[in-house]
Amino acid sequence: MIIKEKIQEQIPRWMERIQRLKKEYSNFVVGEVTIEQILSGIRGVQISISDISYVDPYEGIRLRGYTISQVLSLLPKAKNSRMPLAGGLYHLLLTGELPSQKEAEEVEEIWRCRSEVPQYVWDVICSMPPETHPMTLFSQAIMALQPQSLFARAYLEGVQKSQYWEYYLEDSLNLTAKIPQIAAFIYCWKYKDGKVEPPDPNLDWSASFAQMIGKGSDWEYQELMRLYLVIHSDHEGANVSAHTSHLVSSALSDIYLSSAAGMNGLAGPLHGLANQECIRWLLNVYDHFQRLPSDEELEGYIRNQLSAGYVIPGYGHAVLRVTDPRFTAQMEFAEQFLPQDPLFQLVKQVYRLAPSILGENGKIKNPRPNVDAINGCLQYYYGVREVDFYTVLFGVSRLLGLTAHAIWARALGKPIERPKSLTTQMLEERVGII
Repeated sequence: MIIKEKIQEQIPRWMERIQRLKKEYSNFVVGEVTIEQILSGIRGVQISISDISYVDPYEGIRLRGYTISQVLSLLPKAKNSRMPLAGGLYHLLLTGELPSQKEAEEVEEIWRCRSEVPQYVWDVICSMPPETHPMTLFSQAIMALQPQSLFARAYLEGVQKSQYWEYYLEDSLNLTAKIPQIAAFIYCWKYKDGKVEPPDPNLDWSASFAQMIGKGSDWEYQELMRLYLVIHSDHEGANVSAHTSHLVSSALSDIYLSSAAGMNGLAGPLHGLANQECIRWLLNVYDHFQRLPSDEELEGYIRNQLSAGYVIPGYGHAVLRVTDPRFTAQMEFAEQFLPQDPLFQLVKQVYRLAPSILGENGKIKNPRPNVDAINGCLQYYYGVREVDFYTVLFGVSRLLGLTAHAIWARALGKPIERPKSLTTQMLEERVGII
């Protein structure tokens, strides 16, 4: 396997860099933590190393050093497509190298060969009440696959620590191979007649999901999924889902346990569930006016929302100080394929008006849109209107990043995470209150 060979080749160089930092610069102070940061969720505190991705405040997410526009341009493309193969992206995330067409297709073929899902996983999903949130079903399905963990078995048999990453890689390939089919099954079981189209071996990983939910003839939607599943794949190592997954994995929990934990974090309304809030807000605006509002009407609506203490979903970002390039990539897609769609017209209108209104008081560091401000609009246009499901789509993509981080954490022998906590009284004593 090309990916395994490339990781194996790189590990000694990475270990040498890490060991030098620990040996020669162990007392170097990276940053200081303030009480405000401690009491505000450790926001902005540099607590981890992520060589797989980094959010540049002025360029957006970089995947292995490449911007979103570069990733979309340089990665090998799917057949008859302008969008990248997810297999090529996974190769990039795992090895740090842009793959050839052959290398990208090798990952896609590995996924095809490992995509079969055991019947008991479907039974777990079907045993749940119909009102169960799709993210709950998604997490349960990942957990249900845990008995297949090669790492868990190897650990019990006493495998050497230096080989942990190899089993994490195998488990990750097995899990990611099955994820589109699991997501498609959840969608069809919860919202349709329960019948899932069988995967088409001629389709790539991203387009296969579209085909399995009944959109095999919709080339545009397949293109959208290729775009969507690439741009949502990773976002540094310290956001809720990434850090949760890493924390659980640091205890040597296998890829299924740590990935399910990450998905549970993604399901929170302040993280991945935010995409649902964005599309619901757009729909509410449209329903309020029963048409596209004028700029004056929309400005008044936004100001009223802010005066009432509400936020404008999809605007603002903890790190970015520019418009999210993932938003821009989807805007370009929409301009090409659905320029006259009323909901997309509303997205553009909000984009034109909201940043200046939000920036008036100077309290918001970035009043521009993030990725969530548009992705629901695109899904809605192509008929995927069950907004509770949108975070599952996010999760399908994000698992590429989470598993890549976990593999490298084991390859580099990262330790269990165990930060120290303080009491409120300790803080009060340190600042001289008591």
